[in-house]
Amino acid sequence: MAEQTRQTRQERLDERRRRILAAARERADGGGWSTVTTRHLAETIGYTQPVLYSHFPGGKSEIMLAVALEGFVDLTQRCRAALGRKRGRRAIEAVAVAYLDFGREHPAVYEAMFQEPIDAEFARDDTRAELRAGFDVLADAIGDDGEGTATEVFWSALHGVTLLERAGRVRPRHRRRRVADLAARFAADRHG
Repeated sequence: MAEQTRQTRQERLDERRRRILAAARERADGGGWSTVTTRHLAETIGYTQPVLYSHFPGGKSEIMLAVALEGFVDLTQRCRAALGRKRGRRAIEAVAVAYLDFGREHPAVYEAMFQEPIDAEFARDDTRAELRAGFDVLADAIGDDGEGTATEVFWSALHGVTLLERAGRVRPRHRRRRVADLAARFAADRHG
């Protein structure tokens, strides 16, 4: 009986945490992360701010980190699924499209992942597993078995295109050509 009570309590806590993160994502998608406040989130989910802080003692920055980490898991899964067993240009194109689609479909999550100051760093011995997995799938797509510089350049290109697309600075109808050009360059570089 005690075990069942603990499990039920944990399920309620997990559900409340999911509601907080969903409310933060929705608010950020509507107006950017500057519009997300712990007060607003507490009101949205119908709890007090102390309840919110009991789940996220670090407040908004911890919430953004949690959203970002979930985003890395989602992005990695999408890119892995797109990659499948493909190699060469087909692999690069598939992963590039999955990455760009994610950035377009989840602007607030993408912003938390790559533009907001969160407590997560790449290229370190203690890099979080979620971030490392996201990097690794990009490396696999281009066949980077070196020290990662080529993957950083590929990632930088994808990030730049994502931001330019979101800002309306590039022609939407030319996305396929941009992706094909990117794939051709990395396939030629990596595969002779």
